[in-house]
Parts: sequence; structure tokens; C-alpha cells
Amino acid sequence: MIKSNILALDASTEALSIVLHYQGQTFHHFEECPQQHSQKILPLVDELLTKANCKLKDLDVIGFGQGPGSFTGVRISVAIAQGLAYSTNLPLVGVSTLATMAQQTFEQHGSLSVYPSIDARMGEIYFAHYQAQNNLMLLVNQECVIKPDLLNNEYIATTEPSVAVGTGFKTYPDAINDFENVTINTDITLPDARYMLAHVEAAFLAGDVVKASDAQPKYVRDTVTWKKLPGRE
Repeated sequence: MIKSNILALDASTEALSIVLHYQGQTFHHFEECPQQHSQKILPLVDELLTKANCKLKDLDVIGFGQGPGSFTGVRISVAIAQGLAYSTNLPLVGVSTLATMAQQTFEQHGSLSVYPSIDARMGEIYFAHYQAQNNLMLLVNQECVIKPDLLNNEYIATTEPSVAVGTGFKTYPDAINDFENVTINTDITLPDARYMLAHVEAAFLAGDVVKASDAQPKYVRDTVTWKKLPGRE
């Protein structure tokens, strides 16, 4: 049960999602709209606030998708959240896109062990393992970017029934053929801000928040190696 008044948004993948939880009611928008996030996001925030008869200053905290995802999309998420927080002096909580998908899998299907993934392009995926603890999906080890065919027992170590979700496994379903305990759920492919609420509230109540000036993206792939063209060393 979410008790805090929260606005959360995510623009870090092809999906754009915004959720407003205010006075016990939830208002939500989700759509896939590649390359339109920056034009759509603020009008949609205003639309949800109007529906809820709520002003930004009435909120307790703002959550944002901090990545991984597309570099441009992650920057949009962070920048919009910072701008909204600067105008109201509200605290911010960044939530991993992989954690968001794991949380959705838990809340919708009761899965206790989840391997979320996002297609990172260039033959790689963003990947992690999350497990449920007190109704919150928590990270096991660390998030990484990896070639799907390199997934082995080091990365998928648990033998308990687990679920794999996200565009990474939609693109590379054969990557987990060797793991009989892991099944792919094709319904959950992209992060949805609705499932950031539990993480945002938990962090807010624990005081694990940042000021607008300190909000940071989490790219996971910090450097990208491009093949140099002849004559462009």
C-alpha cells in the first residue's frame, strides 16, 4: 500500500511512462513512442496533475528512471525530474529500469526471482538478477552489459524457478536455453513507471533521496567503443 504522494517518470527506453500517486489514487500513462519523449513528457505530467487536482508542491517526492537504457532517454528522465524538483524543492529518487521490470514481474505474477534485460544494441544486453525481499525486488550482485551468449552459471547462479523479462530476451531468447529453471515472460518488455512506486516510497521513507543537483543517471555502459573509420583515428 503506497501512502506517500509520488510522481514518477521514465523515458529511458522506447516506452514513455508516468505515474502519479496522490491521496490514495493512481493516475498512469504508458506508451511506446520512440524519439518523441522530450515533446510529450511535460504535457503528460501536467495532464496527470490536472486529473488528480494536484499541484507539484503537494507531492512528497519525485522518482525517475535512472537507466540503463538509451543514453538520450536516460538523460531526458534525469533532466525532467531535476527541473520539476528545482521548481518545488522536492527530493528525488532514481530507480533502475531493470529493477522496475523486476518489480512489475513480482507484482503481476508473484515471481520471486527475476532476470530483467534491455536490448543494449551492438549485440549486447543490459542484464541483472533481482530477488524479492519484503515485497521489494532487490539487486543480486550488480547490473551489467553483456553479450547474451556469454550468460553462464556465473550470471544465472540460482536454481530456483525464475523469470526472464525485457527486450533483451525478446531479441535473444536463445540466451537462456541452457537454464531449465528460467522461463521467459514475453508480456513484460519495457519498464513502466507504475512499478517504480514501491521503490520510490521505500527510498523516501528511508531518507535515501537526493537533491535535484545531485541526481545522476546510471548508464551501466559508461564508455562505448566505436569502430574507427579509416582516416579518422
